[in-house]
Amino acid sequence: MGYMVDGVYHVGEDVTQTLPSGAWERQRSTIRHWIEADNTAAFPAESGRYHLFVAWNCPWAHRTLLVRAVKGLQSDISVSVARPNRTDQGWVFDETGEFADPLLGARAVHEVYSADPSGYTGRLTVPVLWDTNTRRIVNNESADISRMLNTAFREHGPDLAPAALIPDIDAWNAKIYASLNNGVYRAGFASTQDAYESAAYEVFAALDEIETHLTNSEWLCGDVLTEADLRLFPTLARFDVAYHYAFRCNLRKLTDYPALWAYARRIYHVPGVADTVHFDVYKRGYFSASEKRNPLGIIPIGPVSDW
Repeated sequence: MGYMVDGVYHVGEDVTQTLPSGAWERQRSTIRHWIEADNTAAFPAESGRYHLFVAWNCPWAHRTLLVRAVKGLQSDISVSVARPNRTDQGWVFDETGEFADPLLGARAVHEVYSADPSGYTGRLTVPVLWDTNTRRIVNNESADISRMLNTAFREHGPDLAPAALIPDIDAWNAKIYASLNNGVYRAGFASTQDAYESAAYEVFAALDEIETHLTNSEWLCGDVLTEADLRLFPTLARFDVAYHYAFRCNLRKLTDYPALWAYARRIYHVPGVADTVHFDVYKRGYFSASEKRNPLGIIPIGPVSDW
């Protein structure tokens, strides 16, 4: 889908993400500046100053949109949404409409990276957090953005990472990322049977563990919704409609887990969350034409789940 070298876009893949074993490995984000609740900081928390570039079907972008929604930051942080299907230009925007970029008028996310003065080298990912004052990228790591939107704008909405719960939240985040958020991709993009089975069984072992935990707990960290719940939710929202089929994570469905299914719907009904969920877009994205996974690009009509 393309990559950048010294701020210049190149079509194609710069390096493989498949290891000799057939396992798939995600590359790390590299722009890691931080918004702070301090007027003297390089990136102070100011309403209207920051902008998110996202895609509805990207689960990493979804977690930042969830924090923005639950914190009630919709009027403080603006958003541009890329089209569901990438092209040889990567994530792209329409000229007008729902999938246009009202901030920079960019036609592709690589134009946003090119506009940053640092001369970026690397993959073109969303989310991207942009500073409209300095006209540069603040951060392109979703975990950082999710945490900083909570801490920098702590006076807005609920505290999603209370200090006393940070160790528990971080432990859940680490487990969820390795086994589920990234685990479904390791299963879906594996190029050998052993690599696929190892990742897929790990996905369901994690779901089984969380199912047991949630039989006695309303949320992952007890009786309060936290960042950990919002980092798990994007995987749950896409599970039955995309990962079960497109990524062959088909041992069980989310709806086969009574506690997890009820938990996912509890999150869905938190004010603002439903507006971030787009099941039809997920299908369009995950079932887009792919030589390895879906060569004909046929999008299934189901499943239909009542959230």
